[in-house]
Amino acid sequence: MPLSLRSHSCGGIFDWPNALKRLDELNAEAEDPSLWEDQERAQKTLRDRTRLEKSIEQVRGIEQELDDAATFIELGEAEGDADVISEGETTIAGLQLRAEKLELESLLSGEVDGNDCYIEINAGAGGTESQDWAEMLARMYLRWSESHDYKIEWIEESAGEEAGLKSTTFKVCGPNAYGWMKTESGVHRLVRISPFDSQSRRHTSFASVWVYPVIDDTIEIEIEDKDIRVDTYRASGAGGQHVNKTDSAVRLTHIETGIVVQCQNDRSQHRNRAQAMAMLRARLYEHELLKREEEAQVEQDSKTDIGWGHQIRSYVLHPYQMVKDLRTNVETGNAQAVLDGDLDRFLQASLASVLGKDGSEPNDGEADTPAT
Repeated sequence: MPLSLRSHSCGGIFDWPNALKRLDELNAEAEDPSLWEDQERAQKTLRDRTRLEKSIEQVRGIEQELDDAATFIELGEAEGDADVISEGETTIAGLQLRAEKLELESLLSGEVDGNDCYIEINAGAGGTESQDWAEMLARMYLRWSESHDYKIEWIEESAGEEAGLKSTTFKVCGPNAYGWMKTESGVHRLVRISPFDSQSRRHTSFASVWVYPVIDDTIEIEIEDKDIRVDTYRASGAGGQHVNKTDSAVRLTHIETGIVVQCQNDRSQHRNRAQAMAMLRARLYEHELLKREEEAQVEQDSKTDIGWGHQIRSYVLHPYQMVKDLRTNVETGNAQAVLDGDLDRFLQASLASVLGKDGSEPNDGEADTPAT
């Protein structure tokens, strides 16, 4: 039993002998003094080594815990202690879930799956209702990121007139951030009793989420000045001493594709423009990736209308509580936990579906009237 995890489960995660061999090669490269003559190569080597070390440590950790749990069960059986046996079986069940997650993570082998990512959220039709929902989504992703030790870098925020956010963009920094979050792009629907409705009626609100990867200098995206329109405006924020008194915020529009990015997280217009250019390069790169795929047009169309018929997930808070992914049919009755960042089951299911490990058809069954 102690060897079953590596010989079976971990065989699907990666080739164990080759993983150890590759780690030795990366360690040797890192010790070569000439490595730092090429900064890009050095950083890639260290990044690859860190990721491989982490994966190997996780496998070894799971294997050791499995060995301990098996020993625990054997002791329980020898002493006829059902509670000990049950505890050991519960531990093994938890280890199986961790192994499945690690296996899925190992399949994030896309060109930019290992990169950081930008998350852009825009409120849909519905005024204050949708703007409040956009802020709730932003909080959900921030909580998820924090629970996975990812760092957040705020890029842009446009506050709603009464509450919430019209739009916001932030960067999630950490291993496989884009790989994990890439299936979150789409329209998210909220059904609840409105806190802004004096008659306490049920409202349906929409907000769109767009996830795209941060790209490095090894990927060349050429953007000429004539291809973009540059607008500057006064940054908005929390108010008071934080209000920016100069037109330092920058908005870039790529004329050919219509892609728009904006940044206002710095008081320097030059630094905001540099960040906006990095975001634009990332968006254009993702745009080209989508064009290579057979269903690219369908995906693009789904992001143009923030409303009914385009949602990927429903969050129902009234008359019952349920969060349901319309692509995988994964659901939970603990809606508050999801809004507090408990997204792993949804991310794993949607990634498994994309990777061909699951193929259920979406079926919502909800009937509602969109907020206007």
